Amino acid sequence: MEYSVLQGKGETGARLGRLSTAHGTVETPAFMPVGTLGPVKGIDPADLEQLGFRLMLNNAYHLYLRPGHKIVAEMGGLHRFTGWSGAILTDSGGFQIFSLAKLCKVTDEGVSFQSHLDGSTHFITPETAIEIEEALGADIMMAFDHCVALPAEREVVRDAVRRTTLWAERCQASRRRRDQALFGIVQGGLEADLRVASARDLVGLGFEGYAIGGLSVGESKAEMYAMLDVTVPELPASKPRYLMGVGMPEDLIEGAARGIDLFDCVVPSRHGRTGSLFTSFGRVVIKQARYVRDEQPIDPGCGCPVCARYSRAYLHHLFQVKEMLSSRLNTIHNLWYFADLMGQVRSAIAQGRLRSFREEFYRARDQAVSDDSVADAAEDDRRRPHTGWN
Repeated sequence: MEYSVLQGKGETGARLGRLSTAHGTVETPAFMPVGTLGPVKGIDPADLEQLGFRLMLNNAYHLYLRPGHKIVAEMGGLHRFTGWSGAILTDSGGFQIFSLAKLCKVTDEGVSFQSHLDGSTHFITPETAIEIEEALGADIMMAFDHCVALPAEREVVRDAVRRTTLWAERCQASRRRRDQALFGIVQGGLEADLRVASARDLVGLGFEGYAIGGLSVGESKAEMYAMLDVTVPELPASKPRYLMGVGMPEDLIEGAARGIDLFDCVVPSRHGRTGSLFTSFGRVVIKQARYVRDEQPIDPGCGCPVCARYSRAYLHHLFQVKEMLSSRLNTIHNLWYFADLMGQVRSAIAQGRLRSFREEFYRARDQAVSDDSVADAAEDDRRRPHTGWN
């Protein structure tokens, strides 16, 4: 993997970059769709390619449990197994172990837990995590980290930071394949000094890239952005920066403005399956009765194949009758929106107008909210952040 900065800091901390892998090149800032078990739910690899995505995320924890990393390796690795020709990043599974597994016990040696699927007992160490990810064969692997739920006592967070650094060292030492990049993950909860310390420790270990983990887990947006403000300046400008599990549209804009290069989240597909559709003016909740006779596309200004062909009335009908096509079409639309949004963000950065783009984004959404055209959107999603820019 190679990463190059094409355009550095301008009016904000934003930058344009290019991430080159054995399976293609990714222009950054970029959003990664999440294919937890291989595919993005209901979406074919060809769909992702046509939507413009060149990098997706698979989850090592889930693939370890089923079908098993050894089976994936026997089948030629994730690319051959899934039919996806683009680049793949695998999350080590640390977050899923702490959030999904039962009876999770953490020591410096590793984590013992019971599977959320069948209660079977497992023990994962940093060395095991690397073994799993190398078997899966992704272009980019994530180091095994200790992610704590928020809010958390300072001493709990401090211990997690210490353990994350310890495990990162062991991940580095246990690598056998050098054709896969390895990213370290910064932890530290909402403790600014611990975030800085974690970042400095990991930078000292010399990873190919750096992720910021443990955010978007219940804290406010202002708190999340504040942690980015103190963490990103500690990360090398020459290496890619990845904000893990964060993916509301405003978060992509705010993150990119602070120098984040990569994002991932289940938002486009999960919201699609529940009938919440992203548009240039906010969100359309397609299950609402107001759309039963609406002949308009989801977003008249959208160029996606769904908006080119289907009315809100038809999509409302599909959702109401629980037709499986509903989830597929809604997800395709949402993924198009996210791909297009990131393209607009890159263009705004290149033209030195990200500030004005940000203001236009909030103005359009705030106007839609005041017109009651996107009812049912969560207040937290609508609230404009009050933190500054770098």
